[in-house]
Amino acid sequence: MTTSNVVSSARSASPLGTLTVIPWSSEPSADSAGTPFLMAYSLGDGRDGPEAGQQAMRAALESMGLSVGDRLFDLEKDAGINASLLVEAGSAVLTLPFLKVQCPVPDEWQAAAREQGKVYFICSVRPWSEGVPGQPVDEARLRAFVSDEEMLADSAHVLLPVRRIQG
Repeated sequence: MTTSNVVSSARSASPLGTLTVIPWSSEPSADSAGTPFLMAYSLGDGRDGPEAGQQAMRAALESMGLSVGDRLFDLEKDAGINASLLVEAGSAVLTLPFLKVQCPVPDEWQAAAREQGKVYFICSVRPWSEGVPGQPVDEARLRAFVSDEEMLADSAHVLLPVRRIQG
């Protein structure tokens, strides 16, 4: 079970509505700590409704140089995309042009992020009203949403390098 985290609840001011992030990781094995994932999505509660929110999210991603659904961007190779991820002290700090959030992450997620050196980030254009900020999300509901082919096709997919505080 994992908990989603609110990014912005200024839904009256933004067509994006409440933006939320949620971390999870694949099961570790004897050889690997697993794969860390981070997903951003809207609740679909923006000022102009869910459809306008989807258009706004798509436009925000495209303005960053990301496309939706057609490729996996690797920010170690794909230059010019303004996105970063800092992982330190049980938190992931995700920075995009349209959001900045500090998200608590479980120890196993942080271990996987450090071992892999990158996190698989999904930014869904499609709203997910069930992933309410601050409420636990059970594994079955999360799995159903992130494995939905239409949702995956309506998302930007990015490998974000893990940055840490130097010193």
